[in-house]
Amino acid sequence: METESLPHLERADLLPDQRALVERARRGDPSAHRALYEAHVDRIFRLTFRLIGREDAARELTQDTFVRAFASISGFRGDAAFSTWLHTIAVSVTLNEIKRSKRQRTREAPLEEALMVTRSAPESDPVMRERLAAAVADLPEGCRTVFMMHDAEGYTHEEIATALGVTPGTSKAQLFRARGKLRIALADFAEEWKP
Repeated sequence: METESLPHLERADLLPDQRALVERARRGDPSAHRALYEAHVDRIFRLTFRLIGREDAARELTQDTFVRAFASISGFRGDAAFSTWLHTIAVSVTLNEIKRSKRQRTREAPLEEALMVTRSAPESDPVMRERLAAAVADLPEGCRTVFMMHDAEGYTHEEIATALGVTPGTSKAQLFRARGKLRIALADFAEEWKP
């Protein structure tokens, strides 16, 4: 079975020896750590990048995720897939960084940023990607996280619920709320492009 034929499955999800790798990693086997890292690093990076929006920060958060995961691998019970447990750690690490950054930004704003607030924005921005990115960044944290995990990364509501410690219904509600806020935020853009 080819990985390419299954777009929502990562290479790591297809490895039959994940449990054996985890057991070896628990015993401190560096080759098992390396194998687990290589199997999951791309998806963890994409997740952290989509949540934080900065490549440098996403790289650091990806590393932090694996450092924390390997430091606490003895706590992995195997109730869920290793990838789900790892994604839970990545979401937690990233959300903590977002909160820390927000607290820091509220204490000190650069002069350039303060000056930008006083300038008026152009009436229309023809680049939809930039407008969408800004609208997504303005979503409340829970909505943004669920939106990025579901619509951008393809996680199911059950996977999101496990990773975030909420119910699938809460995940669905957050996604519905996020999409509604995005429709409102991008409504003027849609009007500009009507034939």
